[in-house]
Amino acid sequence: MTRREIFEGSDTEEVWVEGQSNDSESKVLLTISNHNGERTVLITPQEIVESKSKLFVQAPPERIVTPQQLRQKKMQTIVRNTGYVLSAVLLTFSALSVTGFVKARIVLTGSMEPTIKAGDVVILANPQNVEPKVGDIVAYTARRFSGESVGTFTHRIIGGDYDNGFTVQGDNNPNPDVQKPGRNDISGVVFLIIPFIGRLLTPKAMIILIPCIVGLWLVIDTLRNEN
Repeated sequence: MTRREIFEGSDTEEVWVEGQSNDSESKVLLTISNHNGERTVLITPQEIVESKSKLFVQAPPERIVTPQQLRQKKMQTIVRNTGYVLSAVLLTFSALSVTGFVKARIVLTGSMEPTIKAGDVVILANPQNVEPKVGDIVAYTARRFSGESVGTFTHRIIGGDYDNGFTVQGDNNPNPDVQKPGRNDISGVVFLIIPFIGRLLTPKAMIILIPCIVGLWLVIDTLRNEN
């Protein structure tokens, strides 16, 4: 009587099949699961082929989860929870932005280093809700002598007041700014600094970032389908 070993070269899965089927089209699917993982073979009268059980049957809930599957599930959980947190933060910020409580801007220069670096995002509170004071970092509209706006600077208040105008200076600048911004010039008081993320919001960075995000999503989707 013919005897064939199912899992050749294995010390833990010692299984044999004996005899010969009368039906040349007969097939047997055998799956063994243990702490080492899962092994599946398709047995026919002609050969024994290693395969995967999920290609033939739906795995029962009580099947043993392999270490690789545990890692995949943990990664999926981390990615999913991170997505939830980011979504909640973005929705909250959007709501606060619409109501005028906060604003955000990307810092483009190193005038406030090391406190704020180029590419950092600063979150600003409305000056009507948080009154600026000496020591605060504020965003204000810089103007020419003619009153024409030339841009927005984010610098620290080192003196002055609302009535006479604030004296402001970048932490990395040798001298105070020429302009003394007043009540109508200050657009916000910095209360939160988010490092680096502003660099990812430039057009060049987005061209690289978007394909990377799509690629990561495809990898995660593939891992999920492997379970």
